[in-house]
Amino acid sequence: MSRPTPEVVEAMGGMGGDLLILGVGGKMGPTLAKLAKRAIDESGSAQSVIGVSRFSAPGLQADLNRGGIETIACDLLNETELQGLPDVPNVIFMAGRKFGSTVNEPLTWAMNTYLPGRVAEKYRNSRIVVFSTGNVYPLTPVSHGGATETHPVDPAGEYAQSCLGRERMFTHASNQFRTSVAILRLNYAIDLRYGILLDIAEKVYGEQPVDVTMGAANVIWQRDANAVALRSIGHCQSPPMLLNLTGPEIVSIRWLATRFGEIFGKVPVFEGVEADTALLSNAARCHQLFGYPRISLEQMTQWVAHWVEIGGMTLGKPTKFEVRDGKF
Repeated sequence: MSRPTPEVVEAMGGMGGDLLILGVGGKMGPTLAKLAKRAIDESGSAQSVIGVSRFSAPGLQADLNRGGIETIACDLLNETELQGLPDVPNVIFMAGRKFGSTVNEPLTWAMNTYLPGRVAEKYRNSRIVVFSTGNVYPLTPVSHGGATETHPVDPAGEYAQSCLGRERMFTHASNQFRTSVAILRLNYAIDLRYGILLDIAEKVYGEQPVDVTMGAANVIWQRDANAVALRSIGHCQSPPMLLNLTGPEIVSIRWLATRFGEIFGKVPVFEGVEADTALLSNAARCHQLFGYPRISLEQMTQWVAHWVEIGGMTLGKPTKFEVRDGKF
């Protein structure tokens, strides 16, 4: 998961200064930090990787420190603590809130829109890679191949609306201060512990019904997504570079469940009927810039199936990819 490709090593070696990762404690942050650090070490450069989080998960901060990553415990919504963070030339913004958004909408907007505005102002002189989401797009016809970066945004629900707010805040800073920014609209990264493939595999293995109303989705292996994020530092610009980040396939949920059934020797149970539309992104531009993901859909499927069969540890955080009204 954190083994760098030659392209990532080259990108990190030529980064020119330290790297600050805001929100390093999430699902993708720890492996992104380790990937960056290993790439820097292999490049022979002496740049630091600094991870910032509240570090509420036991042992995470110590684990990152053992990997040579500097860490700072910080509540990013605390203005004093935010302003006390070091000034660095390269920033990756990963902080955000999704699940529970319909329970505490004000906190969702504070994390996803207000905080980005504060970070964008503080790091106006840095290059900033911003993680966003494909949820800013509307549902599109499955037959149309997914929304491209030029497709009009039309976010459903307050989570997606606040994420568009995040993009607008960083874009405003880019316009006002000429800050170099890259915005990555991600959906959906996976590893063995979470993601759409795990959600479906667990249901098939447990002989629970699989809802196919959201009949298709995009997926990408977490390391491939993190590699694009790190390489995007060199593509930051003003106005921001906007990039869909996902795999090349439009993956049928019914096909995935059937494939897991073949591996498990089980017959999947389905509920619902596939809608004509789904939340889909077209990542052709990303693949043109950075190449196709290295881990194939079939490889991901086999790995996740094996993980489920052996009872591997999971994060217990379903993606809720089935949600069509944006209420998370």
